[in-house]
Amino acid sequence: MDWDKLRIFHAVADAGSLTHAGDVLHLSQSAVSRQIRALEDSLGTTLFHRHARGLILTEQGELLFEATSSMVRKLDTTAARIRDSEENVFGELKVTTTTGFGSMWLVPRLAKLYDRYPDLKIDLMLEERVLDLPMREADVAIRMKEPNQQDLIRRRLLNIRMRLYATPEYLAKAGVPETLDDLGPHRLICQNPQTPQVSSGAVLSQMLLARNISSTLMVNNYFGVLQGVLNHVGIGVLPDYLSGDFLNLTRVLPDIQSSEVPVFLAFPEELRASRRVAAFRDFVLEEIQSLRRQQSEEQVADPSEG
Repeated sequence: MDWDKLRIFHAVADAGSLTHAGDVLHLSQSAVSRQIRALEDSLGTTLFHRHARGLILTEQGELLFEATSSMVRKLDTTAARIRDSEENVFGELKVTTTTGFGSMWLVPRLAKLYDRYPDLKIDLMLEERVLDLPMREADVAIRMKEPNQQDLIRRRLLNIRMRLYATPEYLAKAGVPETLDDLGPHRLICQNPQTPQVSSGAVLSQMLLARNISSTLMVNNYFGVLQGVLNHVGIGVLPDYLSGDFLNLTRVLPDIQSSEVPVFLAFPEELRASRRVAAFRDFVLEEIQSLRRQQSEEQVADPSEG
């Protein structure tokens, strides 16, 4: 079907009059009438009942008007999205990141983003599998290694390390280990080294488990490890970006930590101009800068943290 004829049909059906539709479309009544007759001929059906007071849609006309109304709404929405600005960011944004980073660091901060852009709809996919951004499985990814896919814009956010943490309550009860050998009587909470995770975390866990630990709790993601630590179950292997958010975490054996893990934000080149992507990227960068300042202050306060 001809798009121009559908546009004219919709205006006539909406106005209920050839004359009024012509005024809206800046066309003569005869031109509008010719287009409607041509559309009816192409469909082989009558779309309007004509009478002295105007036009009434036939059953077939009602079906077509329902379809064109849906098209108009979608076009209006699309046009609004094209015109949107930083002050009016809305629509769906598909974000993927790891279960630990997403649940423990990103989600608790999203209220600030929604305060800024209340009409934003985020579809957050938390999993260790690396989704295919060029194939649009997600719009934005935050990953614990540099993406190797082509045609991606990437930004290194920060470096993190896995460290040992416990609560003061647990340490008061079980004692504070001074050396690796002192870990033996303690309960270690960590991911199984064979569980999908960053390699440096797996290496650290493997090294600790080799110390003949008497009791362990294995959890297949860092969120579970955190819950175990916060509830005084034992000493846990956790990423250092949590220390500022959970003040009840006390670092154990400050000399023990993993190698650095780079954190990258990435999105497809084709989304470079997307307002939603830009809004999310800028928000994450602001929060990362705040985290870096906090970590710098912690290092000044406790030189052993460096």
